Amino acid sequence: MKILLNADDFGLTKGVTDGIIQSHVNGIVQSATLMMNGLAASYAIEQARLHPSLQVGIHLVLTWGKPIAADSDSLTNEKGLFKFKNSNTTITEEDLQVVEKEWQSQIEAFKKTGLPLHHIDSHHHVHGWPDLKEVIIRLAKKYKVPVRFAESIKDESDILLTQALWTDFYADGVDGQLFNNLKDLPYESIEVMTHPAVIDDELRTVSSYVDKRKTELELLCSMKMPDWAQPL
Repeated sequence: MKILLNADDFGLTKGVTDGIIQSHVNGIVQSATLMMNGLAASYAIEQARLHPSLQVGIHLVLTWGKPIAADSDSLTNEKGLFKFKNSNTTITEEDLQVVEKEWQSQIEAFKKTGLPLHHIDSHHHVHGWPDLKEVIIRLAKKYKVPVRFAESIKDESDILLTQALWTDFYADGVDGQLFNNLKDLPYESIEVMTHPAVIDDELRTVSSYVDKRKTELELLCSMKMPDWAQPL
């Protein structure tokens, strides 16, 4: 089985970024996905350039922070922040085109960094919302990069990063049994979603998932890839 351990939220805060770098340099994380509107996006870009062995993709955003594109006002609330919540799963026909332009702007901002774009995923799995299926397929094909597995695109094998996504290394599922849980799954390839971090004050203000990130960091720096697994 080929396994990719990806750290989400690269650039969300400095502490998150530092935790991801540590989990790569001292641990088993192979890739990270960058939030172009994150509080520490510039810092994350600098760290990625200093650690070229870390594969970096983009963490498309629609439910946190501010848009990148200047003409995305219809996607925001009165504070200028994205109006969508992770509980939303529907997008109006009017907003679909604006979302596609916004995500394209986020990808273009990534490409301007000069970092190779490894793959596409999203904050709160929004790229898997059924209404956005055609948008994410077009973007994957336009930029010629694979996309994180989601149920809505499971039949689009030509654009999928892996055959499956493991989301259970999260919250109460964060423990040292990760590879035991993966070993007998019927997939040739799987991505493991992770969220390591050094806890900082900024993280406590922008995320409800905080303390377990430290535990994730510790485990990801202590576990080893088993002999039966191949790094993807």
